Amino acid sequence: MFRIVSVRDYIRVPPTKFGEPIDKIAVEQLRELYEGRVERDLGIFVTVFDIKINKRGIVMFGDGGAYHRVEFKALAFVPLINEVVEGEVVDTHDYGAFIRIGPTTAFMHKTQITDENVIHYDRQSKIFIIGEKTPEKTPRRLGKGDVVRAKIAGVSYFSTSDGNRVNISLTARQPFLGKLEWIEEELQKKKIKPQQR
Repeated sequence: MFRIVSVRDYIRVPPTKFGEPIDKIAVEQLRELYEGRVERDLGIFVTVFDIKINKRGIVMFGDGGAYHRVEFKALAFVPLINEVVEGEVVDTHDYGAFIRIGPTTAFMHKTQITDENVIHYDRQSKIFIIGEKTPEKTPRRLGKGDVVRAKIAGVSYFSTSDGNRVNISLTARQPFLGKLEWIEEELQKKKIKPQQR
């Protein structure tokens, strides 16, 4: 889910930037500081906008820079358990697929791609082959570039030396989830034909 959050903070304007437009400095610093940042309570910051900066700065003893109070809005992506999302497969391995959802990449284990029992991974073409080939049925395929609809099954936040990170796991083991083409096929099968009079 995307949401807009309001944030208050301070930016430091170094002496080398005195004389430059303060609004430009604020945009540069806030984008560098916030965009891509992960906060457990707020989500993943996508972008900052509507920046209001106090033109009067504060100088601290022993520091040549000026500190300015800023208020701004940010677009944040908050992954919620059981939320249905759509994304593009960006990579596959024999253990599962990585799917781009919003500003981040989520993981779908190969056992969560479908509720079918037969799943093979072709390492050469890097695609999953789902189902057995029979005269009346061709196996389904999932690979890089395919768009899928899935449900968020798990979200975990953790800290690293360079900031917070989030792991998101997905599942498509329910009706009307999976590769968009598969969903369309299911809908066509379930379509009720009008009664003839």
